[in-house]
Amino acid sequence: MSTLTEAMQDYLKTMWHLACETGEPVSTTALAEALGVAPASVTNMLKRLAELSLVEWEPYRGVVLTPAGEKIALEVIRHHRLIELYLAEALGYSWDQVHEEAERLEHHISEQFEAAIAELLGHPTHDPHGDPIPTPDLQIVAIPTRPLTTLDPGHRGIVRRVANQEPETLRSLAEKGVRLGILVCMVKLNADHQAVEVEIDGERVKLAWDLAQGIYVELV
Repeated sequence: MSTLTEAMQDYLKTMWHLACETGEPVSTTALAEALGVAPASVTNMLKRLAELSLVEWEPYRGVVLTPAGEKIALEVIRHHRLIELYLAEALGYSWDQVHEEAERLEHHISEQFEAAIAELLGHPTHDPHGDPIPTPDLQIVAIPTRPLTTLDPGHRGIVRRVANQEPETLRSLAEKGVRLGILVCMVKLNADHQAVEVEIDGERVKLAWDLAQGIYVELV
């Protein structure tokens, strides 16, 4: 992985995320939007990654990671999520502060340092947002969850993951009492799919539908 540039690693990591969301080959347009770069830049990078046998790409048909490309993507993701948890557990960062710091550090830690963090944290399985940390052999082991919006009134779930990791969103959720491990009871879903009302720690809280859709719970 050390022979690849940070930009190459970011492309591979972003492709992995986008492929997980859709289950389809990733389009150059989606990749450009996710990375905030011009489509021409994406095309040039994909040619380089294809030459390294890290992606399979045909213009207008999308791109997929090869096993070698997926391995590198998962190594970067493991670094990122371990760093996020280290920042939260050891240094007291809040969950809305860890992502940007981890983005800066993920490319620069050694495998020895990664192993030391994992050992210090007790070989954790999830990061501060509930995303699974790839295992040392780069496997993903996720807890079965479902969006909060799929709960019927009266049903309960434990918050296990928050998909939207924008700092402002995470701060808003924290203010409403939403955090990993908290028990949430569905009270009411608006018929127009604009909001949901839930009970957290005995308090009723209203959440916008889009926000609630990105909160994943384990049924109780």
